[in-house]
Amino acid sequence: MDGQQNEEPRRDRDGETPTGRPRRFPSMRRIAVPRRDGGRRRWPHRLGVAGAVLAVTLVGVFAGVVAGGNVGTDIGPFQARLSVSPSTTGGTTVNIPPLGSLMLRSHDGPTHLTVQLGALDQSRVEALIDDPASLNRATQSAVDEVREGVMRLGLRTIGSCVLTTLVLALLVFRDTRRAAWAGGLALLITAGSLGTAAATIRPQSIEEPRYEGLLVNAPAIVGDVRKIADDYTRYAEQLQRLIGNVTQLYTTVSALPVYEPEPGTTRVLHISDLHLNPSAWQLIRTVTEQFGIDVVVDTGDITDWGSEPEASYVGSISLLEKPYVYIRGNHDSGRTAAAVARQPNAIVLDNTTTTVAGLTIAGIGDPRFTPDKSTSPASGGLSQPTADQLISNGEKLAATIRSSPRPVDIALVHDPASAGPLSGTCPLVLAGHTHDRQLNTLPEVPGQQTTTLMVQGSTGGAGLRGLESDEPTPLAMTVLYFDQEKRLQAYDDITVGGTGQAQVNLERTVIAPPPTSPQTTPTPTPTPTR
Repeated sequence: MDGQQNEEPRRDRDGETPTGRPRRFPSMRRIAVPRRDGGRRRWPHRLGVAGAVLAVTLVGVFAGVVAGGNVGTDIGPFQARLSVSPSTTGGTTVNIPPLGSLMLRSHDGPTHLTVQLGALDQSRVEALIDDPASLNRATQSAVDEVREGVMRLGLRTIGSCVLTTLVLALLVFRDTRRAAWAGGLALLITAGSLGTAAATIRPQSIEEPRYEGLLVNAPAIVGDVRKIADDYTRYAEQLQRLIGNVTQLYTTVSALPVYEPEPGTTRVLHISDLHLNPSAWQLIRTVTEQFGIDVVVDTGDITDWGSEPEASYVGSISLLEKPYVYIRGNHDSGRTAAAVARQPNAIVLDNTTTTVAGLTIAGIGDPRFTPDKSTSPASGGLSQPTADQLISNGEKLAATIRSSPRPVDIALVHDPASAGPLSGTCPLVLAGHTHDRQLNTLPEVPGQQTTTLMVQGSTGGAGLRGLESDEPTPLAMTVLYFDQEKRLQAYDDITVGGTGQAQVNLERTVIAPPPTSPQTTPTPTPTPTR
């Protein structure tokens, strides 16, 4: 027998011999080999699918946050927008355009909350103005409004991320099972991230903010935030009672025997430096009504920063329903002046004149726009370049007054440093800026009339700055009485408030008739009333 007889029969691909007989090895061996090889091939495949699902989920979560991770809400009188974004450090940013931002270490990552404050809601601002006590309620409700807004933001973000991931996974995999895995993973990632932020929240972070932009000056401007909040709460409570006393004050004033206004008397209310104090408007409206004011004159600094959100504050001018003559202060921008000019009863003067209630009034806005503390009354004297700028401003107005076809009765400047060149051009100059009420006679010009300078205190109590000291700056305004010849006959200096001092103070001054000598200064006769 040759060697070919011992040769193993050749098998085809199906494991059978050419004669059709089956293979000799057992079936278990035939099954085990393919299973071991197939398992090795499936593991890389499964890892690839898992990686693809994770990648699609991350893209879907990111796209969902961008598309739906924001919500609009009201916070106090502001219209705000809350948004969330991925972050490794967490925290909260409060944007106050165009002033800058506050950064708070409110929570840990992986989410960052952004609060974008927008315009003021005029109806809510007017409600605060009409009811000073509502300031307390607004402060308390603002916390609830923020909490509600954040809750809605969280639910909206989770829903947006899961939905976006599901849609994306269906488009990529065209498999409902893999899409379901991606959606579940998106829910886990989003809810876990927001839950981590909620679990690590630090409410005390509001006490240690970091400032950017113009708000870097905020700590120097408003002082200690907690102290101001406490002071303003007490101040607002007392101010509500004080405003109610103005009606009684008017009754007392009317009974004063020293001066009885004649029927043809023109009453002018001089206000200045409101600095966004909402409580000032109610006091101005009450005095305007009770004293029968004909014209309101504002010598500037109605706002603090001259920004767009602040422009809504001037909307209360129209509620006075009396002519409102205004000049721009150094804290007021051109945008502020434009907002005032849009009020139906307002007149904005800028090196121009107007005639209201028989009085011819000339005025010029402050040449500076410096919404910071460097030009506040507490900063001290003026630099020589600034002094020259203010004097030049006064010279411009003096030239306008001299060229006026009608004699000017009152001139308006914001900073009294501009008043010098106006001596002899008109009998009375009104100013503000210093937050300190003063009365002076300008140096006389030979052959010209005597000019009196009246500097008003702050009708807004210097805004938040007035709360820096132990006692807030009182609210100040003056009622001027002009006879039929448009000569100043008397004036009432009204002072309201001060923490711990529940009082309204009025001091009436009657201008004695001038003696025969035309160069003699009128002698004021004060009559205080509390």
